[in-house]
Amino acid sequence: MYNFDEIIDRRNTNAMNTDGFREYIFKADDSIVFPYKDEEFIRMWVADMEFATPDVVIDGIKERLEKRIFGYTRVFSEDYYQVFSKWCEKRYGWHFEKKDLVMSNGVIPALYELVEYICKEDEKVLFLTPSYAYFKYAADHNNRESVVSDLINNAGRYEIDFDDLEKKAADNKVALLILCNPHNPTGRVWTEEELQKIGEISLRHNLWVISDEIHCDLLRKGKQQIPFAKVFPNYNKIITCMAPSKTFNLAGLMISNIIIPNEELRKTWLSRHYNFDNPLSIAAAQAAYEKGEPWLEELREYLDENFRITKEYINTHLPEAHIEISESTYLAWVDVSEYFSDEESLPLFFAYKAGVLLEGGSMFVQNSDGFVRLNLACPKSVLKEGLRRICEAVSNKNEKQNKYG
Repeated sequence: MYNFDEIIDRRNTNAMNTDGFREYIFKADDSIVFPYKDEEFIRMWVADMEFATPDVVIDGIKERLEKRIFGYTRVFSEDYYQVFSKWCEKRYGWHFEKKDLVMSNGVIPALYELVEYICKEDEKVLFLTPSYAYFKYAADHNNRESVVSDLINNAGRYEIDFDDLEKKAADNKVALLILCNPHNPTGRVWTEEELQKIGEISLRHNLWVISDEIHCDLLRKGKQQIPFAKVFPNYNKIITCMAPSKTFNLAGLMISNIIIPNEELRKTWLSRHYNFDNPLSIAAAQAAYEKGEPWLEELREYLDENFRITKEYINTHLPEAHIEISESTYLAWVDVSEYFSDEESLPLFFAYKAGVLLEGGSMFVQNSDGFVRLNLACPKSVLKEGLRRICEAVSNKNEKQNKYG
């Protein structure tokens, strides 16, 4: 048994979660003042976990520390490929060749590079909205135009508008589709039928596809992840991005697996990418894939219960809000639009009135107004206090509006 109820103080560790929220969420410096001290906030925003990294991973780092030299390092040995490919074969029934695997400091840096390598200056990047904002930022950074297709919100379950996606993909300047599989922020796990339709559209219009599968291990019990490349094994214009960062709370170690079957693109990557890796990150990732599965299975059960608690609490205390239990991730996507006007800043409201740090829908490109994203990867005592504060703040606001409205 692992202790996911432990509360760990992350202050004074240079953690974005505790020390970087003013700049990231509010685009402000230390001059912005809240009614709460920093240590009094409930933090439900940035997508890392409030749980300790598994002991087996820490032991793997310690073992590497004993080697005592940390010079220039790359993944040269067969060992890393063997444990990661075994992980993918066991969990997803998916195999890839060793030659196709390259390493990156993260999925985000990989996106920034791949957009440049794939898209000419007058070509466009397509993705589904609401969207992880860095898909757009990767296009913006490279001066490539973004094209978006809004998902259909069907009573809280998001579905792809395939007619619209086909129309957008038919633009001969659209060269790349960035797919989030599973999807952030809605939590959808795309079915094989949905992936098949996305792939058929991509093939018809000769699109490159980057499949960001960073949340692939964090599924609700009973759900099954299907790598997009598994559905189209002979289409070599699919790049798959996976990482141990979300799964094992290793985001700060900056290591990701990028699978590039296209030989020409892989050569471009290897010739232009700064191709070194952190030796401790390699050790951590290898230990995670080799020995971390028991921890992950207990984590998934804990997260399932956190989602159940969250849905029940919000349904009881904010009946006009709407929440569906996400099929994946540890992020809840909650519609609170009935309680707020379009002009209100949800992150500011909850920081000032509830002492809760969270991300509002405006951070997810479009098709997301009136939503908040809640990080549920925290001890239950923290989760329950955060939910109490959120619901109390909204209820108080609603009472004042009814009284004076």
